[in-house]
Amino acid sequence: MKDTIKDLVRQLTAVQGPSGYEGLVCDLIRAQVEPLADVMHVDRLGNLHAVVRGQGGGLRVMVAAHMDEIGLMVTHVDEKGFARFTHVGDLWAATLVGNRFVFPNGAVGVVNVEKYEKRPRVENFDKLYLDLGASDGASWPVRVGDVATFDRSFLDLGTRWVSKAMDDRLGCSILIEVMRRLGDQTPHEIHFVFTVQEELASQGAMTSAFTIQPDLSIALDVTGSGDLPGATPFPVVLGKGPAVRVSDRTTLVHPAVKDWMTRTAEARGIPYQLEVIVGLASDAEKMQRSGAGSAAGVLSVPCRHLHTPSEMVDAGDVEHTVELMVVLLADLVDLEGVG
Repeated sequence: MKDTIKDLVRQLTAVQGPSGYEGLVCDLIRAQVEPLADVMHVDRLGNLHAVVRGQGGGLRVMVAAHMDEIGLMVTHVDEKGFARFTHVGDLWAATLVGNRFVFPNGAVGVVNVEKYEKRPRVENFDKLYLDLGASDGASWPVRVGDVATFDRSFLDLGTRWVSKAMDDRLGCSILIEVMRRLGDQTPHEIHFVFTVQEELASQGAMTSAFTIQPDLSIALDVTGSGDLPGATPFPVVLGKGPAVRVSDRTTLVHPAVKDWMTRTAEARGIPYQLEVIVGLASDAEKMQRSGAGSAAGVLSVPCRHLHTPSEMVDAGDVEHTVELMVVLLADLVDLEGVG
């Protein structure tokens, strides 16, 4: 019996894959998509390309979800075995005290802050350190340059799922499910790309889009949620469907792509939300600008507590995102000036 999408999310979020070290994640995804793709390869940077040729008559489409997650990298280990570190991707200092990080060799460290007080004020990484439980210098389990990720497992709350690395293993899981449901019933040549190093300015999307030269590109990612206490006003919330992006920090979504997504959702009765965000970006930036450029859009799953050890999503939003993606890719795309 095939894994459900919840099973996929559980498996993929459990694997370590900080930016630049996505190999284990790639191996898991490759095993899932190999039977579904007409052509598959891993490029020099580590992006996994799974191509469905379709029935012909459509566009060359690139759909991307990133495999990497945020993490930390050791910059110094002192004579007592305490490690200093920097962030890999946007890791927020205020979320770290008391959290555990695990290294590929199994070593685990606990983050704390110098002169810990009952309510420590943590604004940067300068005073943070990683306690690796070393008893002396000879037992140091890590060295400079080693990377680690949050040590936090998947939690099923029924209609809500919580885990580290929902950003963007959730998107990867959705792409796998879309490939399963869509099969070859599409007029398009679709390049499903599981990208690397999105958290480091979308390096993988840039090189893969340059190779593919798509007519149309879609980034599948997570986005923030405005339904938290004291949150800055933001219309996207959990449980109201995927978010169709209008613009973000680096990308103005092609208006025809945005209209195509919303028109399709409305025609099929799939709930959706519109988002304009200031502080975030996605793989769409590089897909839109690479080579001759492409008409780019973004479809996002609302997520609470982004870039923390406990990112939360709604199971209904996940299913509606899958449904919308399948419908979008199953038919010819009527985008004026595209293709």
